[in-house]
Amino acid sequence: MEYKRPPPTLKPRLIIHGGAGNLTPTTLPPERHHEFRTALLTIIAQSHHFMTTPTQTGNPPSPTGNPHSSSLLLPTALAVATHAVTLLENNPLFNAGHGAVFTRDGTNELEASVMVSRGHAKRGVGVSGLRRVRNPILLAQEVLLRGEGDLSPSPTKKGLDVPSAQGHGHVHGLAAEQLAQGYGLGMVEEGYFWTRRRWEEHVRGLEREKAGKGGAMWCRDEYLPQGTVGAVALDGEGVVCVATSTGGLTNKLSGRVGDTPTVGAGFWAEEWVERGDPSSAPQWRTPGPAVMLSDSLKGLVAECFPTPWMYAPVLAHRNQNFVTTRSVAVSGTGNGDSFLRTGAARTVGSIARFAGDSSAVAVTKITGPGGELQESAGDRWGKTGEGEGGMIGIECVVVRDAEGNTVETRSELLQDYNCGGMFRAWVDDRGVAFARVFREDQELPASYLGEGRPENTQVWRNEKLG
Repeated sequence: MEYKRPPPTLKPRLIIHGGAGNLTPTTLPPERHHEFRTALLTIIAQSHHFMTTPTQTGNPPSPTGNPHSSSLLLPTALAVATHAVTLLENNPLFNAGHGAVFTRDGTNELEASVMVSRGHAKRGVGVSGLRRVRNPILLAQEVLLRGEGDLSPSPTKKGLDVPSAQGHGHVHGLAAEQLAQGYGLGMVEEGYFWTRRRWEEHVRGLEREKAGKGGAMWCRDEYLPQGTVGAVALDGEGVVCVATSTGGLTNKLSGRVGDTPTVGAGFWAEEWVERGDPSSAPQWRTPGPAVMLSDSLKGLVAECFPTPWMYAPVLAHRNQNFVTTRSVAVSGTGNGDSFLRTGAARTVGSIARFAGDSSAVAVTKITGPGGELQESAGDRWGKTGEGEGGMIGIECVVVRDAEGNTVETRSELLQDYNCGGMFRAWVDDRGVAFARVFREDQELPASYLGEGRPENTQVWRNEKLG
């Protein structure tokens, strides 16, 4: 009997971010750096555990009736990305949900979005102007999930005439909040989003502007959040999903809508088919020191700052007999108005799809140092916060032969930024957790961060957590 090698499979992957901007050792002192890294590593560990835990919820029953057999499926990319962003929204360190920044008028107006490469009619949606929805990302998810049937009216409760989200891709303000109530999502009083740190940043910004010492939204000597939180996930079906949420710019105008809920500006996901495998050149990179997570991922991980690399490049070919399906999803963070005027996220997809570049190259061309985002600021670069930002993402590639058999799968985590730093975390294929604020050669050693850890990070190689 002829032995046939099983087709390659896709391993679920995830990367998250928590904002970007003028982050330096001065604007982000060691104890604050430690807070953010601890939070990022905790959230990526919890999200990875969720991503790799099979569930029966919503899955078809097993033909054998065995609840532990094929009826157990891993969560979708949509479920994973929104789960991770919910955790970020609930953490007051980040500019989303509880901990969102204030408008000039001292209010919170939140925004969120989700988009998938395929599988849902709307594909991408945004919600904005939210003041009472506890987790805006869950509202965005519901608007996407209900897209196939939301043209059918349902009874309208008191208030605006909002029977459903209709075919809309972006819903704002009171109508969006009425939808959230109708969907049974958690609603809160406006004071829920208040935190002392954000309020003090809000007041200092306005006082600085009044004194003629700078603007209210950005400061050279202080990190004022002007970014977002976000997550990009890949599931075993090859679907990539991006989920993004934010409070917007510190001291933004009331009513301002940013890039986060705007399709193609702050987020994007798509899938396309190519002849051959034009992006097949493998990128081998040697992993650096890291921390190994246990299978349960219930503990907290420690210091680890290696670099991601391409997953499982098996074949390097451009054989025109092959057909390649490529997918990419990206989430931006930074000065949203700059993302809006450059159509940043969609431009990344266009470069990858129509110019034939890898998605990693495309991300760098837009949000890397000297890229399109930075260029959009002109002579205001470094003076107003304009053009500052970064992006995370995932590219997925599935190569099939002429008979439709899968011959190769690979994926790559994407990340780049043009400013002082970007909060981000991920877990690689070996279960190694990474968290970073600055670039690898700029990261502070553990001992400097006051953790009592040796500066030689080699001691962390292959550490197992129980």
